[in-house]
Amino acid sequence: MSASSWDATQYLRFEDERLRPALDLMGRIAHPSPKRVVDLGCGAGNAMPALAARFPGATVTGVDGSAAMLAKAAGGGFATEQADIANWSPAAPVDVLFSNAALHWLGGHEALFPRLLAHLAPGGVLAVQMPAMHDRPLRADQDRVARQGPWAAKLAGVASAPPILDPGAYYDLLRPRVAALEFWITEYVHVLRGEDPVVQWAMGSSLRPFLDALEGELREGFLAAYRAAMRAAYPPQADGVVLLPFRRLFMLARVA
Repeated sequence: MSASSWDATQYLRFEDERLRPALDLMGRIAHPSPKRVVDLGCGAGNAMPALAARFPGATVTGVDGSAAMLAKAAGGGFATEQADIANWSPAAPVDVLFSNAALHWLGGHEALFPRLLAHLAPGGVLAVQMPAMHDRPLRADQDRVARQGPWAAKLAGVASAPPILDPGAYYDLLRPRVAALEFWITEYVHVLRGEDPVVQWAMGSSLRPFLDALEGELREGFLAAYRAAMRAAYPPQADGVVLLPFRRLFMLARVA
């Protein structure tokens, strides 16, 4: 996704829900005294204060491709670096390379993950969380709706984040390269409020590529069709809230 398309305000509309997996991930990072911590794909920097509190002796740097997101992150007083995270390399080895809900936007994980491991200092940890939602209505209906209706020609070739690999594939890829490896999957059930909250959630992340390719009546028509699909897939509860089950894959890899 183009770095310019991110909207920090829209993304942070559900800040607490988006931060929860980051906190769960960093809470399980076992490193005795990291000096250099990098938040790769830091976005608006909402995880960086917690990273600094978790590793008080470390320098925490946020890396992202979006100037708008980094402007929000830098407002917290943290060092930031604008770079394409697909090709980023650190100036010096990193003790903790942390990435929350960012690497799923990139393809070529068979090459990407070994390269990230190579950026770690001895004993360093790669800590990653990625959504595993490509087959759930939130994500799958984006592609389905994009192929139907008068906007289909404009959206030909447009897609959201590609599917991630299954845990077994990541295990086979990483295990020969690390001293310790851990995986887990958590499905959060987010309690969302407001008008069409699932659509609002998607507009802050996975729906952006489709919206960026449309304007005017085509954009509004696509949104209306996706809104109808989300209302059917995630109907409101008796009190009006909407429950969004959201599945995420976590991994911790420590090098020797």
